Amino acid sequence: MRFGPLPVAEAVGAVAAHSVRAGDVVIRKGHRLTREDAQRLKAAGVSSLTVAMMEPGDVNEDEAAHRLACVVAGEGVRVEHPFTGRSNLFAEWPGVFVVEAEGVDAVNAVSEEVTLATLPAFKPVVAGEMLATVKIIPYAISGNLLERAEAAARHSAPILKVLPYRLTSVGVISTRLPGLKESVIDKTLRVLAGRLAPTGAVVASDERVAHDEAALCEAVAAVAERPDIDMVIVFGASAVADRRDVVPAAITGAGGMVDHLGMPVDPGNLLLVGRLAGKPVLGAPGCARSPKENGFDWVLHRLLAGLSVTSADIMRLGVGGLLMEIVSRPQPREGGEPQPEDNGA
Repeated sequence: MRFGPLPVAEAVGAVAAHSVRAGDVVIRKGHRLTREDAQRLKAAGVSSLTVAMMEPGDVNEDEAAHRLACVVAGEGVRVEHPFTGRSNLFAEWPGVFVVEAEGVDAVNAVSEEVTLATLPAFKPVVAGEMLATVKIIPYAISGNLLERAEAAARHSAPILKVLPYRLTSVGVISTRLPGLKESVIDKTLRVLAGRLAPTGAVVASDERVAHDEAALCEAVAAVAERPDIDMVIVFGASAVADRRDVVPAAITGAGGMVDHLGMPVDPGNLLLVGRLAGKPVLGAPGCARSPKENGFDWVLHRLLAGLSVTSADIMRLGVGGLLMEIVSRPQPREGGEPQPEDNGA
């Protein structure tokens, strides 16, 4: 593509690089100049203007953006009609946004003229939410450059997809200790129901037992064996302090596995991820009793979408894992006196 000043008479068919106002004549940036435009500009005293002129083999910005967007879009991603060199991509249904980061980087590494920007990977999204945008910087790019960008995208295709929520029925077990009010457990269940609502999942079972390994072991085994339960969440009356503590010991005692205890996300440090009877089991940190976003949300949504969450996945969450302070946290991160019982980072 040629770019620069041209005499008005030679600019017919080119695209105005900047807006031009001369008397009553107004030419908008991005407008393709006609012969009539040239005559009016010349009559208004304009002798030249800066334009972009496509050459053989060039692809205009809108077509290029749309073509590339269609390559990067996968399951659950809708490509919208392009405008001003931009093609936006939207979620077709609620779910978890999955991004092949290496693919995004590969597309952006092709040329400064081609850009792809996305939401963070694994973000929960709703239908119609904007996920990404392809923006072509100049008014046109060479066909060879576009093909290179498309090839980079296809190498990791699909780069973008939205996995729908697949698990719909959650069994909840809450443990009790003296001093823990039933109203606290009731509120916790309401908060969880609110968290689940956008995913289509519901609390299908509400069990309350003593904060005791034997009692919890029996309860978690019974709930996990129910055919109508897809996932088990345990809200402990006291924060998990060790793999040998009540909640992890009860899960392993019931024949399950504790895949990971702890996470580099705060609030959310004391999350437990395990499985029993082929179903995911979460030991919720105390901060999950609050409706504010915390590490529990990050893992919960992935599991509801049918994604596995490995120990390595959790260990990679540290960058960006320091979240806002939450009111429900009894002990601030800095300052203040220690509390006798911290129910849950």
